Amino acid sequence: MKTALVQLSTSDDPTRNLPVTFDLIAEAAGRGAGFVLTPEVTNCVSSDRAHQNAVLRHESDDQTLATLRREAERQGIWLLIGSLALLTNDADGRFANRSFLVAPDGTIAARYDKIHMFDVNVSETEQYRESAGYRPGARAVVVPTPFGRIGMTVCYDLRFPQLYRRLAKAGAEILTVPAAFNDTTGAAHWEALLRARAIETGAYVLAPAQTGSHAAHNGRPRRTYGHSLAVSPWGEVLADGGTEVGVTLVDLDLAKVGRARHRVPSLTHDRDFEGP
Repeated sequence: MKTALVQLSTSDDPTRNLPVTFDLIAEAAGRGAGFVLTPEVTNCVSSDRAHQNAVLRHESDDQTLATLRREAERQGIWLLIGSLALLTNDADGRFANRSFLVAPDGTIAARYDKIHMFDVNVSETEQYRESAGYRPGARAVVVPTPFGRIGMTVCYDLRFPQLYRRLAKAGAEILTVPAAFNDTTGAAHWEALLRARAIETGAYVLAPAQTGSHAAHNGRPRRTYGHSLAVSPWGEVLADGGTEVGVTLVDLDLAKVGRARHRVPSLTHDRDFEGP
């Protein structure tokens, strides 16, 4: 399966972001990709809750989702919309960070709400509290497709290997990790973590990323690391998107999943133990 990772530098204006995303998806399909993936928060990168409340929409009204579903149908492709920031009806007003797998007929084959929230202290001057604005999901998702079973995750989930092991043991052969990875932690950890998840599970890991400095109406622009990666079930980096906005192509051979798991069948070697 020819697959495309779309790398974006999304601003906090969904209406300005959509044409760029649309054109890159069309480019990927035109280059032969049957499976196209976009990054986390494809529609809007922002940490300003007032601004988000003004520009975000509920799933049923989101123009990015509706437009990209139509484009997936027009192109006849599988499309992973890495995630969209969406309004919810939660009493506390928090948003959803929701990943969508769209089938070639434009229907939504699966949804996944990001489970792990990015609540970290990168430095004395750079802190993030994703849980203040977004409510965490609570359900892991594996979805069958004609070309393989996909386990859906988002960004900070990457640091929780137990999730990926659960997905792989439930049959996932492809693990998706759309991200808006911080540029500091990305330089230190991004590739190592992605390769580790692939090696541990014997699965393909596909990680389309946000990149660069993200234009914002208020406050300091957020910076993300880029380097969209595709990693083989043996842990090899098959493609690296660098730091520019664009499309990175890679071919998936699902037979390699079975071969990697046969060579090192660690998914079958779990043992109970005591302590600590």
